[in-house]
Amino acid sequence: MKLLNQFLEQKVTSYHEKFDSWQDALTACGQPLVQQGFITEVYIDAIIECVNKYGPYIVIAPDIAMPHSTENAEGVIKTGIGFMKVETPVVFDADDREKDARLFFTLVSSNHDEHLNNMVELSNMLTDDDLVLGLLNVKNDEDLAQLAQKYNKGE
Repeated sequence: MKLLNQFLEQKVTSYHEKFDSWQDALTACGQPLVQQGFITEVYIDAIIECVNKYGPYIVIAPDIAMPHSTENAEGVIKTGIGFMKVETPVVFDADDREKDARLFFTLVSSNHDEHLNNMVELSNMLTDDDLVLGLLNVKNDEDLAQLAQKYNKGE
């Protein structure tokens, strides 16, 4: 799976036990992207602001969040996707536990075409239930690399 290798090659992964708040989780999921020069902290603030304003729209399925802000948001340097896995589900809405998330795919867009390509590849990846289950079980980059290798072989 090309996207899994891309996460590893670009060093935009992180793994955590739990967070005290969804805001802390969103801050953490952006850190690898900041460290690798994809975004500045301003973009993370924009994501948090959007969730405050619109609710947990970023949770696209149980256990899966796709943090992002509006197109042409401030703080974006280059297009990419970050990956974060959390062991204990992050609660976005205590009244709707379907909005809990453990897998975070942070979308960053400075180029519309590249962004659409990333969205298509990510969407295709997330329709594979076995792959999602595999992602829910990774604990570190070594596990992610093994998962990527398995899918690259077409198993």
